[in-house]
Amino acid sequence: MSNRFVCLAAAVGVWAIAGCAKKDNYGAGGDTSGRGAGATSAARTGAGASAAAPGTSTSATNASLSDPNIVYILDQANAADSGRGRLAETKGTSTDVKNFGKLMVGEHHALRQAGQQLAKKLNVTPQAPPNDQSETRAKAEMDSLNATAKGKAWDKAYIDYEVNYHQAVLQTATKALDAAQNQQLKDLIKKAAPVIQKHLDRAKQIQKKLA
Repeated sequence: MSNRFVCLAAAVGVWAIAGCAKKDNYGAGGDTSGRGAGATSAARTGAGASAAAPGTSTSATNASLSDPNIVYILDQANAADSGRGRLAETKGTSTDVKNFGKLMVGEHHALRQAGQQLAKKLNVTPQAPPNDQSETRAKAEMDSLNATAKGKAWDKAYIDYEVNYHQAVLQTATKALDAAQNQQLKDLIKKAAPVIQKHLDRAKQIQKKLA
């Protein structure tokens, strides 16, 4: 696992804050907003590429992350997975990959909507952590996926990335829980964890089939 999986990587992706108002602008035409997650391109490097989740600031620590920071990070994570999923629906070759993309779009959008409702209730405004580079990394990843030719190599690159990304999310979920101050925020993170685990398990199954 890459050392870039530092601090609160995407926790468990459950927000929609401003994201749903903007909709998930990560369709097959490319990620023009730059929001979401992504680092070194799985599509460029192929199997085993590492995925860096939002909020991976080298200066951030559990103690320094506020609830607005966590809300921002989670919003980025959901936007990214939804966007990559929408791209997989149209660019994927394997039926499994297409269906996985559809799952990412549907479930992450629903999670973002649930998060938006809680954020409004708590009156929490998302704020990027210091030195956050998630927008830049998101754009780099989506640009690479868009530039890579459709085919088996694309399918494998996408799924490899999703496996690494969801592993990073689960590894940092505990840090998210430790950093969060609001109990309702903690509870929502706990409820979302099984969804992320399900995504990871399915991605691993597809990864084995593609290999």
